[in-house]
Amino acid sequence: MQWSSSDIPDQTGRVIVVTGANSGLGLVTARALAAAGARVVCACRNTAKGEEAMAGQPGDWEVRPLDLADLSSVAAFATDLTGPVDVLVNNAGLMAVPAQRTADGFEMQFGTNHVGHFALTGRLLPQVTDRVVTMSSFLHRIGGIELSDLNWERRHYRRWLAYGQSKLANLMFAYELQHRLLAAGSSVRSMAAHPGYAATNLQGRTGTVQDRFTGLVNAVAAQSAEMGALPELFAATVVDLPGGTYVGPGGPGEMRGHPRPVGSSGRSHDRVVQRELWAASEQLTDLRFPA
Repeated sequence: MQWSSSDIPDQTGRVIVVTGANSGLGLVTARALAAAGARVVCACRNTAKGEEAMAGQPGDWEVRPLDLADLSSVAAFATDLTGPVDVLVNNAGLMAVPAQRTADGFEMQFGTNHVGHFALTGRLLPQVTDRVVTMSSFLHRIGGIELSDLNWERRHYRRWLAYGQSKLANLMFAYELQHRLLAAGSSVRSMAAHPGYAATNLQGRTGTVQDRFTGLVNAVAAQSAEMGALPELFAATVVDLPGGTYVGPGGPGEMRGHPRPVGSSGRSHDRVVQRELWAASEQLTDLRFPA
């Protein structure tokens, strides 16, 4: 059976937060969940773009401001969001951007993709009733967790390796969160997903000639954003999916196709580094997850 958006179970009565819901995979995900009956909270850095993107979308949805590159914005979002949250979808991200720093001084990709979502999850976890879904990438396989230099302060910045580190961090965070939820006896589950190679505006922000090249490759080789969003929709809605599942496209090389549980690099399962990354992330955010 090839799972598609038509297989999303009825989401009526469920509250789902989707970060980065103003474009790309996040927008497709938010629209699909609203159409399935969920009340969707679209967490967007640019709320005007979020409102414009969701305009005309049937269902129950709202747009709220969230800048994952600013921990004060993360704290404000979590404080303002009251009541139970059935599912948190950590979708937003940046890819291969020029060297930049977040408001708190973190390398932009690591700070936005991992640190911001780590802080958001920690603040919202007491409200989460079902699961957390964190988006990674098949490019987690090129990444390494350099615990002594997570923010590229000592190394020469290499944008693709920085992206790989951030996506490996996303995946290791999802796995470690599941270990901790199980140890605490919680029924909440932590999932991860990746979209394969999907055509979105994520690939066009390097600020180099690569943007023109990736635009051409997208047109020829990439699957649609609608297909790329299926793994996170699968991870967010399949009722009996075990915690710790990683979902990606089922086609050759996990580049395209309908979603299914997939494997990840051996490095992503390193329990020692998972715990050390968690501890470092707590220090960076000055945040301790609830027991």
